Amino acid sequence: MIKAGILSDTHLTRVTTNFLHAIQQCFADCEVIIHAGDTVDSSIMETFAKKTVYAVHGNCCNLPTLNNLPDELEFKLGAFRIALTHGNRFGRHGNDIEPELLVHFPEADCLIYGHTHEPVCRWEKRQLIINPGSFQTSGRYGVPCTYAILEAGEELKGSLREFRPR
Repeated sequence: MIKAGILSDTHLTRVTTNFLHAIQQCFADCEVIIHAGDTVDSSIMETFAKKTVYAVHGNCCNLPTLNNLPDELEFKLGAFRIALTHGNRFGRHGNDIEPELLVHFPEADCLIYGHTHEPVCRWEKRQLIINPGSFQTSGRYGVPCTYAILEAGEELKGSLREFRPR
């Protein structure tokens, strides 16, 4: 079984103590990290140096990050095909992004996107759709950070989680 931590919309220009604490709490037992964009500065991905990392850029990323990370990515997690994008080029809201993703990535077993800051984990026919929500370490207006866990074994399983920063 492969366990992957999924986050998006961190909106950080540098690694903070709160971010380090959050990722240690949320992703300690994950061997893979999937970031669905809007890191803002890709240097924050260095905090996951001991893990396999898949990441894409988002619409709020700085120029070096836009140049260093792809807009979309497809990869295998165990026996499953994963499609990853931030989602902003497919629409503004989940209800217009998801239909476009289903058309754009018809062979994917799991579609992962961010952008909306609204957590989603559901099956659409044979495809698992995940938006981990926003992993802002401060939590907007007291709202907890959200993220997702994806497990690839005999089956593909996804779940949403919350983390309230101290």
